[in-house]
Amino acid sequence: MQVFEGARGGLIKAWIDGVAVEDQARTQLDNIAAMPFIHKHVAIMPDVHWGMGATIGSVIPTKGAIIPAAVGVDLGCGMMAVRTTLKASDLPDNLSGLRSAIEARIPHGRTDNGGVNDRGAWGEAPVSANAEFSKLSDELKKIVEKHPKISQAANRAQTHLGTLGTGNHFVEVCLDETEAVWIMLHSGSRGIGNRIGSYFIERAKHEMKRWFINLPDEDLAYLAEGSDLFGDYMGAVSWAQRFARTNRELMMTAALEALSVTVPKRFTCDCEAVNCHHNYVAHERHFGSDVLVTRKGAVRITPETLGIIPGSMGARSFIVRGIAGEGMTQSLCSCSHGAGRAMSRAEAKRRFSLEDHALATRGVECRKDADVIDETPAAYKDIDAVMKAQSDHVEIVHTLKQVVCVKG
Repeated sequence: MQVFEGARGGLIKAWIDGVAVEDQARTQLDNIAAMPFIHKHVAIMPDVHWGMGATIGSVIPTKGAIIPAAVGVDLGCGMMAVRTTLKASDLPDNLSGLRSAIEARIPHGRTDNGGVNDRGAWGEAPVSANAEFSKLSDELKKIVEKHPKISQAANRAQTHLGTLGTGNHFVEVCLDETEAVWIMLHSGSRGIGNRIGSYFIERAKHEMKRWFINLPDEDLAYLAEGSDLFGDYMGAVSWAQRFARTNRELMMTAALEALSVTVPKRFTCDCEAVNCHHNYVAHERHFGSDVLVTRKGAVRITPETLGIIPGSMGARSFIVRGIAGEGMTQSLCSCSHGAGRAMSRAEAKRRFSLEDHALATRGVECRKDADVIDETPAAYKDIDAVMKAQSDHVEIVHTLKQVVCVKG
């Protein structure tokens, strides 16, 4: 753990030994650590890199205010993993049929208007998605009544529940150290979460102008606890986080169904599912105080709480838990949410060829076309270096290697 004062003041504690941190990210960290409502220090995970609004891989405890742009727009984005009783030997030699079965059951890719021909959304949502959305719809209506600018995305939310999205979101079939078959997936709150996040970020910026508050970065705009907007934002974020968790649960059911129709052997899931956010805000207690903790690209773990740290399309992933001690305390019970990008998407597309990508994902049934070059393994940091940097408080429970990867 490295401890240092930011350039503008404020304390930063970082688990970055052996991993690079670009200058842009350091500037963001300096700015956010100096905000007057930070509680004790900002904790930085080893997958840290520059992000919109705030540094990805940061854990930000606050008292009396929340920064919507630090929470971000993919509200409740996170991971889910389930171990099955199947073994590697039970899988077919050719895994393309399994990948196709998953893709057929989980809409994925870019979403425009949620129409019938939109591969990223349901044309007609299944009964299971409609039933789960009915449990969320009343509260969403109340949010929209107070903030009608969210209504357009809210109208499409039902068609996105149980869908994957784009970018680094994925569904994978993995093997662990005992050759057991796992399903692991990564997604969030889709279009409605994005709209809620974007809307309140703009409202926070307006509040700063209204109160003549000057900030070193407009994305540090905050909502003060006790204000109507603060309460509305926290309620909307809580709803989006529930939507995201439900979204992952529905996709997991669909992925397990795809596995069952592809593999003739009957199986069950023999451990409790891990379902954890890594873009979210939560009420927690740290250093003797009740605080709001924003994790932007970070996972909560304790000795009793499991988390997921994925690698990339061709690298290992890990099921982890916390190790009690100073590292656990100072990290605010947090670990990285992945390997972290080593370069921008545009740079990855410039630097790597289709041949590079095919070689890096050799042995994985996945897309190997130009549209996923920005997700190629070499665009990410070395996952082993990331794990080593946080080894003082992160224990590996299972090591997973993907054999099938479905990307948006």
